[in-house]
Amino acid sequence: MATATRANSTSSDTTPDQQTRPRWWRVLRLLIVGVAVVATGASPWWGPRALSTLDFFHVRRVVFEGMRYTPRAEALALLEVDTLESVWQDLAPMADRLQSHPLVAQASVERQLPGTILVRVTEREPVALVRRKDGRLSPVDGEGHRLPIDPVQVPMDVPLASSPDSTLMHLLEGLRSAEPALFARVERADRVKMRGAPDEFRVKLGATTVRTLPEVTVDRFKDILPVEADLARNRLRAVELDLRFRNQVIARQP
Repeated sequence: MATATRANSTSSDTTPDQQTRPRWWRVLRLLIVGVAVVATGASPWWGPRALSTLDFFHVRRVVFEGMRYTPRAEALALLEVDTLESVWQDLAPMADRLQSHPLVAQASVERQLPGTILVRVTEREPVALVRRKDGRLSPVDGEGHRLPIDPVQVPMDVPLASSPDSTLMHLLEGLRSAEPALFARVERADRVKMRGAPDEFRVKLGATTVRTLPEVTVDRFKDILPVEADLARNRLRAVELDLRFRNQVIARQP
């Protein structure tokens, strides 16, 4: 209603002389006003402070980018946006509060004049589903942190894992980021304790199981790709690919 009142007031203040002015004059006037706003905003602290007193710059809209898992209502509650305040308010505390959410890895908050707050979010991505004691599945990120996401409500194409092992989750995160096609093939990933020998990782890629040591890197894991390609050219298939031995990939066939 306040906006409508201002619009009516502007209309009634327009004189016949102003109505007959050419269009280029009105465009020039708007341009001058815009330059003045930019100049004021770029001025020392008193510039934004002066603009913040104008109703024209009150927050009217909040726009989120990059947010899939974080509930919008929870994000808004952490931002503590007040539509009676100006977009020229200090935005850094908003980003800090939003980054306290367990699903938010990083957040930045920007102003888009005249009345929009733009929030860019980088979320913690699930890389595996781990079964809890109650039998339900819990999403886990690349650091082994359980994420408050209900996989029933938010479908996700990630493998199963026996535990939120941080080293194993780090490997899955590396595959997800660097080799998404290979990550998409992973059905299950486990740390297996071996009697009298170091632990090993077993990663199930469809009908093929990859055995490797926990210190494996993404680049080393990718060594299976040319071996698989060579087997395919010879119409062969491996049920197991073993990376536990330095600079070797041992393929075991059915």
